[in-house]
Amino acid sequence: MATKEASVAELSDQFQNSNAALLTEYRGLTVAQLKQLRANIREHATYAVVKNTLTKIAANNAGITSFDDELAGPSAIAFVHGDTVAVAKALRDFAKANPLLVVKSGYFDGAPLTADEVTKLADLESREVLLAKAAGAMKATLTRAVYTINAPLSKAVRTVDALRDKQESAA
Repeated sequence: MATKEASVAELSDQFQNSNAALLTEYRGLTVAQLKQLRANIREHATYAVVKNTLTKIAANNAGITSFDDELAGPSAIAFVHGDTVAVAKALRDFAKANPLLVVKSGYFDGAPLTADEVTKLADLESREVLLAKAAGAMKATLTRAVYTINAPLSKAVRTVDALRDKQESAA
């Protein structure tokens, strides 16, 4: 009983201290495959095989009720403490190579996610790509602003040069 209470407390802490939690079913995967999956997501998440009843209690303690219907069969949760998109991509890619891994649902930023929404999350571009696109857009905007500010000045300079050339040719 004490170990179950400790397990519930540990799971509750993981739910509360993680950015996201992605619920999966791993039925049929070998220990070696699970080890490979853990290695793939180690930088951004921890992957834990969980008992359904204890997980349901821990999730409810953390204010998460979206997993209640999904906790059936062999379940494991990826507790994300880093980049959620990277973990979703790693799970999607692993599931493509190993169809026995099924992403059931998730919980991200205070909102429940369906399996389709986790897939959409995995389809997002990486943080670095999005930052590069934002920087490119800002640079383009600044370039247009500088051109707009310089246009009247350069027009005035060209007008003065044309007047000077006209006066020199008339003289």
